[in-house]
Amino acid sequence: MSDVPGTPGGVRLVAGRYHLLSPLDEDATGVVWLARDEVLGRQVAVREVKPPPSLGAGEVRDLYEHLENAARAAGRVSHRNVVAVHDVASEDGRPWIVMEPVRGLSLSDVLDAEGPLSPRRAAHVGAEVLAALRAAHAAGVLHLDVRPSNVLIANDGRVMVTGFGALTARDSPGFGAPEVLAGREPGPESDLWSLGAMLHAATEGRSAFGADHGRGEQAEAEAEAGRTDTLGAVVTELLHRNPAERLDAAEAEHQLRLASAGGGVRTDVPVSAATPSAAPEAGPRSAPEAEPAPGRPASATTAVAPQSDDSKRATTVLAMGVALLLLFVVALVWLVARGG
Repeated sequence: MSDVPGTPGGVRLVAGRYHLLSPLDEDATGVVWLARDEVLGRQVAVREVKPPPSLGAGEVRDLYEHLENAARAAGRVSHRNVVAVHDVASEDGRPWIVMEPVRGLSLSDVLDAEGPLSPRRAAHVGAEVLAALRAAHAAGVLHLDVRPSNVLIANDGRVMVTGFGALTARDSPGFGAPEVLAGREPGPESDLWSLGAMLHAATEGRSAFGADHGRGEQAEAEAEAGRTDTLGAVVTELLHRNPAERLDAAEAEHQLRLASAGGGVRTDVPVSAATPSAAPEAGPRSAPEAEPAPGRPASATTAVAPQSDDSKRATTVLAMGVALLLLFVVALVWLVARGG
């Protein structure tokens, strides 16, 4: 990056407050810098926006306005799984988004380095992302760009979501919901569809959707995405073309947490096979009662169970007690008569 113009000695200072230290990440949309907030004396992350060179001057202004509004909206979301937005500064005619610094890797970096995630790990990531999305939706904020590069895996194990509204789903066709690609109004269900597409990519190593999935590729992609484990069932339910048919966010998070803990019912096993046979009852089973002989009352066929040893011992103790009591009474009567 070139020095920020208008600062003394060309010092890389944004809005007279944020001292840029070193780049943390860079992609086609800009650079994320590690910076120091000289007012509060703390480290922050500052995103430098770089518009695509193909955009005209008017389109660039519209992009800057969109990003600034999106960042301010994201600042309303407070959640442990959301990268906090502290400020939207202006320098050199561009918005600079000041955020909470997160030490770690993006999910896209993890996939590049380690390959596809196991279903349980992907389910854990998905549940944490969904918790962040639910908090954002409750605050009236849509993400509209849920994809691996906007999910951060922090060094302390946290899963953090960033990039709220940084792009529109049209700019991310592999993860944009069909209704958004078709130009219809997005809603919370649009983020759920993108989450399903991201989870599929995380476990399969690639997106099941191309740029034209909104024009007929959906059914084939849904069949490819659907698997027989709990995670696969959730992904399939999130990828319905009709937003109203997608899995409810609360239920989806519940199912993902169940899958991340290794729970859930495998749907590839028939219910009869998955259900264990009834265990034999403890102890000897009673013999079936004999049917009564013709002309004989049913009670005559019922055998009297022999007394158990415990019953015999109880009877003996009771008899001895009665005998001792009688002996005591006789002795008492004798003593009274003799005294008289």
